[in-house]
Amino acid sequence: MVATAPAEEGTGSTAVDVLDGAQLRIMAPAAPGGGWDQTSREMQAALRELVGRTEVYNVAGAGGTIGLSQFVRFDDDPAQLMTTGLIMVGAAKANKSAHSLADTTPLVRLTTDYQAIVVPAASPLRTTADLAAAMRADLPAVSIAGGSAGGVEQILAGLMAKAVGGNPAQVSYVAHSGGGEALTTLLSGRAVIGISGLSEIQPQIEAGTVRALAVSSPERLPSVPGIPTLREGGLDVELQNWRGVTAPKGISDEAEQALETLLLDMTRTSAWQDALKRRGWGDATLAGPEFEEFVRTEQDRVSQVLDEIGLG
Repeated sequence: MVATAPAEEGTGSTAVDVLDGAQLRIMAPAAPGGGWDQTSREMQAALRELVGRTEVYNVAGAGGTIGLSQFVRFDDDPAQLMTTGLIMVGAAKANKSAHSLADTTPLVRLTTDYQAIVVPAASPLRTTADLAAAMRADLPAVSIAGGSAGGVEQILAGLMAKAVGGNPAQVSYVAHSGGGEALTTLLSGRAVIGISGLSEIQPQIEAGTVRALAVSSPERLPSVPGIPTLREGGLDVELQNWRGVTAPKGISDEAEQALETLLLDMTRTSAWQDALKRRGWGDATLAGPEFEEFVRTEQDRVSQVLDEIGLG
């Protein structure tokens, strides 16, 4: 589903006007290779024909909150953008961050991505039903490798624990700053299962390094039709991640409108549409006041979920 609120055609300043010769910079608040990094670099490629060369740089750590703490210092600079999403919303709550997305100017939501539950290729767990049985038998023994504390992977782990009648606070969750570290933990035997964004872990699934038990989508995904949903395996859980772009808090209304229009134009480029297909991302474009309201709602929703599953 796509909903947009662009500026009227032919009115107001363009992004080129508000940048006034400055190069657009995009912060990926995570290590290279993860979902935010992938999104930022696909944006960089798709924006090339619209505003020329852009710079992408990484600030890793704490579910994006370290990057967020640096980003808020830019204040009113329209040349600074940051990739963000559900993980940052949860991490800000879980880490008791001094800043949240309320300290930025949300511009556009871009994509959705579902989570994959994976095990090493040699794991005795063959199905979600096997996993559910193991969690019911001894929840703390089923250690789970995933992303940052409070992020979408830990939220999903807590929801899965609730679904089997367990106490989410007893989940043995091993947090990592990046997907590569989580994969290492899983393959080393220090975790029983791993949870990762499907687009990040799909190469390892295709290579046979790990085996996918389920995805967190409501229905099977066209990109991986052979992987069942959690619900098919008896766990009544569904969760989707989202990613978007934000600007500094103090930018002018004129700059905000111009940047939103630029990003909406970007989503219509062949380069971006190709990226959606290659990465298996869902098109979730939402801009303007609607996206700002969505972010406010997400902060409330995620805060409630984290409290309910003992992660707040």
